[in-house]
Amino acid sequence: MTGRDRLRELLDAVLADEHRTLEQMAGGAYASPYHFSRTLSRDAGESPVAMRRRVMLERAAWRLRGGASVTDVAWEAGYESLEGFSRAFARAYGHPPSDVSGTAGSTWLPAANGIHFHPPTSLWVHSTEQTMSPLTDQLVRHDLDDTRALLDVAKGLSDEEFRRIRLPGHEVTSWEGPEESVAAVLEYHVGTKEVWLAAIEGLDLPERPDGATAADLIARHDAVAARWLAFVREVEDRGGWDDRLVDALCEPPESFQLGSVVTHVLTYAAHRRQLARHLLRSAGVDLDDGDPINWLRAERGEA
Repeated sequence: MTGRDRLRELLDAVLADEHRTLEQMAGGAYASPYHFSRTLSRDAGESPVAMRRRVMLERAAWRLRGGASVTDVAWEAGYESLEGFSRAFARAYGHPPSDVSGTAGSTWLPAANGIHFHPPTSLWVHSTEQTMSPLTDQLVRHDLDDTRALLDVAKGLSDEEFRRIRLPGHEVTSWEGPEESVAAVLEYHVGTKEVWLAAIEGLDLPERPDGATAADLIARHDAVAARWLAFVREVEDRGGWDDRLVDALCEPPESFQLGSVVTHVLTYAAHRRQLARHLLRSAGVDLDDGDPINWLRAERGEA
């Protein structure tokens, strides 16, 4: 690992098969968890937990391409459930792990430090790599993760509570319908990304059947989340924020700057997530505040 010798011991501790927690990684490097995390984060620009998760997914993609089973790869990557691995993989790569053709090219995921899995058991440091800005990455991924958490909570409501009108006549935007219930707010929240991606990808308007359950919305969110993240990463990678989309799904067709589309989605997403929290609390649910500070701490293994 040219130019990275001083990090070798720390990186080996992060990626050792038997080291699945921050405490185990730090122990392998003969350091305290605090010192280990602080040193690696400073020198590599990425927390130990986040780096291990990303590199293990890169290794998983390489193993899948070589014919390994999804179940075996999920366990090797440190996931306790196949569902959790499949969701993480799809969000990272934009397709499910069962779609081997999707990883026909590079299995590397965006990483500002250029540190990647290199088969069969090594690391590679790509010194000129460009990736999403940390702010863009955090905004988009926090929205996706927080949405999934809210949908999981909503799944615990009875159908009556899920659809109960709690804000009569309430509208989030002037061009969409009333959002008076947990069900309506979360459906519009998930549906917004589906509609924009249909316009971006040149597809027909997606079907959004009435009466969607929380489980239905979870399935729809899991499908659209990976596509949305892949779209934002692709625009950032080519510096295409000023590009314009001509949306033929509008009547009449209308053009939009891609940067404004992402800003639009994130703005209303943040509002709807907090609105959903308000409605869920009115249904008697005790839940967190959705603070991105706490989310990022958990992402970095600091919580």
